[in-house]
Amino acid sequence: MEIDYWNKLLLAPMVRVGTMPFRMLAAEYGAHITYGEEIIDHKILKCERRVNDVLGTIDLVEKGTESIVFRTCPEEKNRVVFQIGTSDPVRALRAAQTVCTDVAAVDINMGCPKAFSISGGMGAALLSKPDLIHDILTTLKRNLDTPITCKIRLLKSPQDTVELARRIEKTGVSALAVHGRKVADRPRDPAKWNEIADVVAAVSIPVIANGDVFEYEDFERIKVVTGASSVMVARGALWNASIFSPKGKLPWEDVKREFVRKSIFWDNDVKTTKYTLKEMIVHYSSLELPEGKAINKSETLADLARLYEEDIYYKHLLKSRSSF
Repeated sequence: MEIDYWNKLLLAPMVRVGTMPFRMLAAEYGAHITYGEEIIDHKILKCERRVNDVLGTIDLVEKGTESIVFRTCPEEKNRVVFQIGTSDPVRALRAAQTVCTDVAAVDINMGCPKAFSISGGMGAALLSKPDLIHDILTTLKRNLDTPITCKIRLLKSPQDTVELARRIEKTGVSALAVHGRKVADRPRDPAKWNEIADVVAAVSIPVIANGDVFEYEDFERIKVVTGASSVMVARGALWNASIFSPKGKLPWEDVKREFVRKSIFWDNDVKTTKYTLKEMIVHYSSLELPEGKAINKSETLADLARLYEEDIYYKHLLKSRSSF
């Protein structure tokens, strides 16, 4: 079933942040499509799919370590996008086949500028390898019924970006997300919305604009400037996931507490829960204050439940699930 990528608000893929509790949080506030964090194909191929009857989830579990690499549920199946880090068409296909029945779409990361991705030929390293991009996307399109998309960054010149976008369009992908920064740009550098507009004008598939969206009003601003079909937000959502609400942002303290409750409910990994909480807090406050220090000392979800006065809720969940 094809996802509708027109006039949608999307949660961007964010490493260690795009877990199921955060995706569910963003969707509750109004996100139409939610991306999970990028997961490397090698990692996916070490996993097996398991149905978790206690939580009502589908888990991708790494064999040997038993760690949860990806968790989803039927409620988000029609909106969750699984992003793969890859540099090989065959591995990409095998990885996608592991998850495609449980997600709405599969996305290939072609924009991550981190050294880990680039050194492995993944992420932004693909931008200089259009033939490999073509092979990866066409291999997925030929062998899967699941919608395929990809996310890129701007290239050295607007014309280079347009040429790559046109080549990507010819592979038959359902949509193309464009981050309005180049590989060398830093987050503090302004996103080049005008160069996203060049891509929009050059292709007929939906283009998802990404970069410098921090308020609900920015969704419309970037659409007007770029002509993009839809808009994707990363940091703006991390700092306050209620950015997706047309009613306006809620106090970030309330959003933070709801994230804690969802992390408890979905039994999220405590390390990624702490990471997301700290990323929220550092934007508004300081980790050197008592709350930040208490998070650092927390070793379990029970510790976080006590910190945020959700211990009764936590104990109730444990009791109900132990009887199950």
